[in-house]
Amino acid sequence: MAETVAPAAPASGGAASDAEQLRALGYDSRFERRMGLLENFSLGFTYLSPVVGVYSTFAIAFVAGGAPMIWSIVIAGIGQLLVSLVFAEVVAQYPIAGGVYPWTRRLIGRRWAWLTGWIYGWALVATIAAITTGAVPFIGALFDFTPTRFTTVLLAGVLLALTLAVNLSGTKWLGRVAMLGFVAELVGALFVGGWLLLFERHHDFGVLFDSLGTQGDGSYLGPFLAASLLGLYLFYGFEACGDVAEEVPDPGRQIPKAMRRTIYVGGLAALFVTAALILAQPDFTAILDGTIADPISVTFASVFGSFGSKVIMVIVVLSFVSCTLSLQAAASRLLYSYARDEMIVGSRVLSRFSEARHVPPVAMVVAATVPLAVVAIAQALSEDALARVIAFASCGIYIAFQAVVLAALVARLKGWAPSGAYRLGRWGLWVNLAALTYGVAAAVNLAWPRGDAAWYDKYTVVIGCAIVVGLGLLYMALGRPYGRSDAPAGDAIPQRSRG
Repeated sequence: MAETVAPAAPASGGAASDAEQLRALGYDSRFERRMGLLENFSLGFTYLSPVVGVYSTFAIAFVAGGAPMIWSIVIAGIGQLLVSLVFAEVVAQYPIAGGVYPWTRRLIGRRWAWLTGWIYGWALVATIAAITTGAVPFIGALFDFTPTRFTTVLLAGVLLALTLAVNLSGTKWLGRVAMLGFVAELVGALFVGGWLLLFERHHDFGVLFDSLGTQGDGSYLGPFLAASLLGLYLFYGFEACGDVAEEVPDPGRQIPKAMRRTIYVGGLAALFVTAALILAQPDFTAILDGTIADPISVTFASVFGSFGSKVIMVIVVLSFVSCTLSLQAAASRLLYSYARDEMIVGSRVLSRFSEARHVPPVAMVVAATVPLAVVAIAQALSEDALARVIAFASCGIYIAFQAVVLAALVARLKGWAPSGAYRLGRWGLWVNLAALTYGVAAAVNLAWPRGDAAWYDKYTVVIGCAIVVGLGLLYMALGRPYGRSDAPAGDAIPQRSRG
């Protein structure tokens, strides 16, 4: 018996070598490789978006756990850094558009890959819906109106149409707008955070360890885990750097760098602005008892005045736009990757590719219209839909992430030796195990039923995830989509054959 291993793709070293690497992996290069390291990092940063993440969940997390909620950013940042290191090894060897679906396909096979991509896809849809919904109150504050359910759906549609137009223009404009969003968001976060800390600090830093009585007579662990939605919702987006792998020169080296920088810079920016916002609140009790439902808008109005708060709101809205843009790009590449491998109904249409713009237009349109439908349904069902959509989206993303981490662990235990430009070496197994432990714990925390609400409210995340997974398994059983393509699968694991 002789052991044979699938040939490793050639290392990147120019456009011709990148195309050769992709051909060795079974695909032709159709995208434009116009996204450099800074633009690729900007895409991941604007998807992760510390401004969007913090501003969307600040009030929810503060009411749940008080000021120490800030430390969930540190914990989630370390945990997701471990996950990003596992992803970096995989994408360095398999720099294929679509992210988690092609990665798991090459690691352990079609079925696991199909279900992973299905969960990730719906979680992306829910995240886009959550981001566009979360943008509406800030648009309302910018133009001095109170959004209704109808205006929420309408403005979400306008936002999605705007980002769709940018995405349809091609990789070049996607990278430019992502970089503009990154610069605006980082400058805005540093200015706001710096001003609040220097001139509007009402508390000592010690308050960041004060639970403010949110634990009642019991342990603080429960309130802190509930408040950790802040950190858990914040730290995903780095995978978007790999979703566009076929648009990045020298992807095996550049994408792992971009992923890590997304975690470092995004995490530090989020930590800085969250600390500033907490210390700038003059009345914690008013937030905890619901008297101040939107502490961020109130803070901006009182500190920066009418004109200054408008300027900040422009930056905030731009952050939401760039975040939606990046999410939409990631979702469209996943759909295209599925369709290219004939893994989903309508593959012939979804795999259409614009040779003029070098983008998959139909997949992009679907990545805009389905989230809008989710926004409309959520608004029709509940006025308080944002927290539920955020929790489901976060949990779905974490489940999909851990499906990749588990696939990498299984492949590693069966003999996979990463052969890309980025490798963890002897630390690979331990990082893989630590990433899986963190991710499973985070997903359980997001799905955990809490509060005194009706049972269907407490189990919204569990029910939502069960429906998505159940429908995916039903689709797999009846349609067998995973068996339609002969594209390579499971080739990371060495195969034994007769010599």
